[in-house]
Amino acid sequence: MRITVGFDLDLTLIDPRPAVVAVASRLGVEEGVEVDAHLWASRLGPPLETELAHWVAPERVVPAAERYRELMASLGKPLITLLPGAADAVAAVRAAGGRAIVLTAKSEPLARLALSDLGLDVDAVVGWRWAEAKAEALLEHGATVFVGDHPGDVRAARAASALCVGVGTGGVPPAGADVLLKDLTGFPAWFAGHLLDARLAALQDRLSALPGLLVAFSGGADSAFLLAAAVRSLGPDRVVAATAVSPSLATDELPAAAAFAASLGVRHLNPATDELSRPGYVENGPDRCFHCKATLLDTLAPHAATLGFPVATGTNADDAVAGFRPGIAAAAERGAVTPLLDAGLTKAQVREASRHWGLATADKPALACLASRIAYGLSVTPAGLARVDRAERALRAALGEVGDLRVRDLGAGVARVELDAAALGRCDETALAVVRAEGFSTVTAQQFRSGSMNPAP
Repeated sequence: MRITVGFDLDLTLIDPRPAVVAVASRLGVEEGVEVDAHLWASRLGPPLETELAHWVAPERVVPAAERYRELMASLGKPLITLLPGAADAVAAVRAAGGRAIVLTAKSEPLARLALSDLGLDVDAVVGWRWAEAKAEALLEHGATVFVGDHPGDVRAARAASALCVGVGTGGVPPAGADVLLKDLTGFPAWFAGHLLDARLAALQDRLSALPGLLVAFSGGADSAFLLAAAVRSLGPDRVVAATAVSPSLATDELPAAAAFAASLGVRHLNPATDELSRPGYVENGPDRCFHCKATLLDTLAPHAATLGFPVATGTNADDAVAGFRPGIAAAAERGAVTPLLDAGLTKAQVREASRHWGLATADKPALACLASRIAYGLSVTPAGLARVDRAERALRAALGEVGDLRVRDLGAGVARVELDAAALGRCDETALAVVRAEGFSTVTAQQFRSGSMNPAP
């Protein structure tokens, strides 16, 4: 789900009033008429020709407009500034994977010139549009939000069935806007909440259209949230959780997953998976996760067929752009659905929504399968997986509260401990000794980095 936000230009993103005063004053002199330049600047919004009609004879409106634009490109340009929060507002939209477009009654060349000079990078600029005429461009670009400072902007949003965010930086308050902000400094926080709400609504729509769902439930934050969302949309009787049991599952994960599923009132399957029978998994090449996920989906397929439900994974929008994710490819080949990804929900949004819902997994650290601790090229064995599991459990007990924790088996008796910053500061030789006790002769410690065992791109 990619969102497009439209922004008005004058007195929404930029402040052209000093430039308007200077240019209008000069134009009045050239035209031989008395112009109240400050009054002119106080009622920006409508097309230039509408304002000029107050000051010059009808036959002079068009040539005066041409001269005004020439003066604005030279005399006025250095006097235009960005309004507070403008750059951050546009950046917030684009950082979320959205598109930011500008719609203005100003001439399009002048609009592009002002944005370029001020370093404001947007995805599209549409000029010569006022009030309802902006709605055509909003619809053309698929914009669902329009931000403006004038009642004309409210009318534009209404005509395009877009949400109107009004800012109080113009000369005429945007009465009737759906949301009112003092200025754009408040936009990023508002937008984050709006985007989360929109993506949660998209998730609900996606889930509600399904006959039911079998969730591949690892017990992590993403699949736990998906499970809870499915229950909200479909009810517990149409949702089933499945946590695969194999030597690659950390010992403490299965009881926690069972308790979470029970708290939602859903049936919890624990099918055994035999990824260790697949040579591609045991050989532990860079495509190991492909074989692991393929085994999981192949194991769940008969259960899904019996239920008449699709299988869903907790893949989120960040996973899809993370680059090295062979497991996602295996799931896609086997027809798994990805509701979180389809709704555009990121990891941060999953955690934020989980907090709102009071889910115990909201801040649970990511915990990939135990095979992810074994360096590529070393064979994955039950004994090796169990050793890593024991070492991590012992280290966690020695350090107390820990967020991210990994014991990486690098081969030849060498292990690398990775910890979050707080736990790393408490990790001394006594703590590392519990890892050595599992048969590692050399143990080092460093700060945790997700994917540190992945091959370099």
